[in-house]
Amino acid sequence: MLEELIRRDRLLMAVGLTVTIVLAWIYLLRAATAMNAMAAEAHMHAAMGMADMRMWGVSDWAGLFVMWAVMMAAMMLPSAAPMILLVLGVYRRRDDDQARLSSVMFVAGYVLAWTAFSAAAATLQIGFHRTALVAADMRFSSAMLSGVVLILAGIYQWLPIKNVCLSHCQSPLRYLSEHWREGARGGLMMGVDHGLFCVGCCWLLMALLFVLGVMNLFWIAALAAFVLLEKLAMRGAAISRMAGILAAGWGVYLIVRH
Repeated sequence: MLEELIRRDRLLMAVGLTVTIVLAWIYLLRAATAMNAMAAEAHMHAAMGMADMRMWGVSDWAGLFVMWAVMMAAMMLPSAAPMILLVLGVYRRRDDDQARLSSVMFVAGYVLAWTAFSAAAATLQIGFHRTALVAADMRFSSAMLSGVVLILAGIYQWLPIKNVCLSHCQSPLRYLSEHWREGARGGLMMGVDHGLFCVGCCWLLMALLFVLGVMNLFWIAALAAFVLLEKLAMRGAAISRMAGILAAGWGVYLIVRH
């Protein structure tokens, strides 16, 4: 009976996560289409000598915040799914009468950590816009700056803090044995805690979107696939470091070419 309940709960959770991820990607597709149209219009105005001098305000920040939050959900939930399903199974096996609620709270806590990151990213993007560091296509307007960010991201892949955060994401059982908390509140706190480890692991990878294009769906999908591979592959740490070498090399190339 218990095994049947666990299988059913996992199926329901997997379906819920899948629907959420699909809806997030649909939103990104629509948002990217709208952003590309706006960028094309901005380029046309610039060619006509009509520069956009409007200062972005609170409503612009809110729109960017929603965009980043949905984008982080679309990119990060697939790699977090194994942990989420494991948490659900553990709660059920421990005969927690709030197993489903506790698991949902774990997901909420995980998303909350990335939502906080999204608020910071939106604020940073507003600052970049006001200082003309990003172009209409939401990429850095300076090859030098892009190169520096790529080099920093490459170096970060080799730092101990990256390895510590990645190891927590790669070892769900170890993480749960060290950080387990009971109940719905415990699920929320574990979700936030695990989410912060994921933010620590991937925040500079997400910053690369300012180099590659914040709403460039190809690079968004590529980074999401890399995060998934980095966390779930047998040699995830080696893949992470190899990617760091490639990113740093690309950054050096941009700086030298500049």
